[in-house]
Amino acid sequence: METHVYHLQIVNLLTKLGLSINGKEKLKPQELSRVVGAAKNETPQSRTFIRGIQTVTLIPGDGIGPEISNAVMKIFEAAKAPIRWEERNVTAIRGPGGKWMIPPDAKESMDKNKIGLKGPLKTPIAAGHPSMNLLLRKTFDLYANVRPCVSIEGYQTPYTDVNLVTIRENTEGEYSGIEHVIVDGVVQSIKLITEQASKRIAEYAFEYARNNQRASVTAVHKANIMRMSDGLFLRKCREAAEKYKDVKFTEMYLDTVCLNMVQDPTQFDVLVMPNLYGDILSDLCAGLIGGLGVTPSGNIGANGVAIFESVHGTAPDIAGKDLANPTALLLSAVMMLRHMGLHGHAKKIETACFDTIRDRKVLTKDLGGNSKCSEFTEAICQRMKDMD
Repeated sequence: METHVYHLQIVNLLTKLGLSINGKEKLKPQELSRVVGAAKNETPQSRTFIRGIQTVTLIPGDGIGPEISNAVMKIFEAAKAPIRWEERNVTAIRGPGGKWMIPPDAKESMDKNKIGLKGPLKTPIAAGHPSMNLLLRKTFDLYANVRPCVSIEGYQTPYTDVNLVTIRENTEGEYSGIEHVIVDGVVQSIKLITEQASKRIAEYAFEYARNNQRASVTAVHKANIMRMSDGLFLRKCREAAEKYKDVKFTEMYLDTVCLNMVQDPTQFDVLVMPNLYGDILSDLCAGLIGGLGVTPSGNIGANGVAIFESVHGTAPDIAGKDLANPTALLLSAVMMLRHMGLHGHAKKIETACFDTIRDRKVLTKDLGGNSKCSEFTEAICQRMKDMD
């Protein structure tokens, strides 16, 4: 199976490189070596982009979404990041047969560009209306939610040295949406765990740890209670660990992780878990560093698709008042740049953002200051100009 996968990768790489795939021309040994090496070294962590300006699908979102999206675009312009934005609005619409879907122009844009940046989306409170975030995950098979939680110097919380990453399986578990009424007053919700999804997220977590110089992966589960479902997930994590002997592997019950996390988060590095546990634990970890307003997030999908997002709400009470904090979306955009291989621009923007927060002179209200979103944005832009 592995040989077959490498064969397909080699054929694809030969096509990209303009080399023979029909046997009419002989490959030089060094060309074959280069292609085989590239196939062996391809990982799900990042895409390789041709030098030049890259187009990214921008979904501003609702509430404060457009304001913080504008802030990110201004900061990217000041950083001279080689990004062209293709803006699309996303709302759920009824497709053929009454099936919920995102607008065709938004799907076409993501299918073409592969990379997206998304602000917060509201889900209308109406019977049968799907969660917009869930709809996007299903549309693009965004199977891994990656959320780094790192303490920010100058932004005080009870914890000062948090540095961990939660990796959450994004497509199944309790969020599979399989619910029904058995009899009046009794509802059943089905937790779906599959071998394929568990294996995919487990291997992604270990690959992420290896590629990002992380020392350990902890599998979070409740296999002592849900022996079949969580047992399957845990088994796939153990199997993945056998392939990554250079990464330390531990396994821990969800409740024990929560207890240990609030006592001493420094004992954790990369944590991988099923969907519901990841939803809860990733927010808990965000709380350790100051909340969702300073926490970045990325969703990695099949076929090279990735959407990076702010995971806080739409905050309609402050929308349009120039009071929003763009940090979460900005740091998610920094994650996006690193995913695209634009490490220099990512570092420049991240440094300017963190230096502005540490300086504490120009901060939005939720960060402990009284500045407007536009003033905070301009302070970051000025720091980048000073770097040049």
